[in-house]
Amino acid sequence: MFSTYSQYQSNLLYFESQEGKMAYFDEGQGECILLLHGVPTSSWLYRKIIPILLQKGYRVIAPDMLGYGSSDKPEGYELYSDFKMGERILRMMAHLEVGSWSHVFHDGGGLWTWAMLEQDQTKVKNLFMLNTIIYQTGFKPPIKFEKGIIAKLFTRLYSYSKFTQKISIDPTFKNGIHHKNKISSDMLEGYKVPLKGKGHLALYYFFTQTCKQIKDYSPLHQSLKIPLTVIWGKWDDVLRWEGNEEHVKLNFTVSQDDIHLIDAKHFIQEEQPEEIAEIIIQKLQKTILT
Repeated sequence: MFSTYSQYQSNLLYFESQEGKMAYFDEGQGECILLLHGVPTSSWLYRKIIPILLQKGYRVIAPDMLGYGSSDKPEGYELYSDFKMGERILRMMAHLEVGSWSHVFHDGGGLWTWAMLEQDQTKVKNLFMLNTIIYQTGFKPPIKFEKGIIAKLFTRLYSYSKFTQKISIDPTFKNGIHHKNKISSDMLEGYKVPLKGKGHLALYYFFTQTCKQIKDYSPLHQSLKIPLTVIWGKWDDVLRWEGNEEHVKLNFTVSQDDIHLIDAKHFIQEEQPEEIAEIIIQKLQKTILT
């Protein structure tokens, strides 16, 4: 459906948040599914899954969070906090007049999701957790920085030039994909293009704040009554299921049948889009029947 980023970008709409314009994909009718990316990606991450869900009769919304993708990238630091990111999701969905939705989230999108649910748990009908940040024990970031010039120089590599992107973004995806034949120049270009310019600003917050210490959301997790499905790339060495499994089973209400370990590394949407979509669809259909 979307072979190039320019083709995908032409389908995006825009929501004016208080801090800047947010791009988002919104097509289809019926029950709504929100697809939330992480770091350093955008809604482009879900381009292979979107058409499958649309074909099955769902409305699909996939935002580019502020600082990422085709959204604005304003100067600032705390405006990229978990709380602010979660608040923007709620505001965007209210603007779109979506009263409830199923929520799919990946990587840093997990922290934005927890912060969103701390503000309002009533809107989400189902949670689909894809290789996301949950607990410190399961998160092994290869790089973390103190705030300052070194962190600023490092994050600039993601947005400065084609050469610096080649030495920053290319290894990120090559190290995060188990089946290397899934990597293509068009795929990588879809992540590089929207980072150019000021794409480093939100990354600076992530590397200097999120990577250093994760907030303990365990009390929130224990309070949730929302059905949870886990879809996890079993070869991921940054977000490790074995570091999260015990805590997830302790803090969430989730059955073993709803935990799916799949043949992929970190960017599972690039490797196993059909399998991910099928798990989501089967769960939603089962929920309707019960």
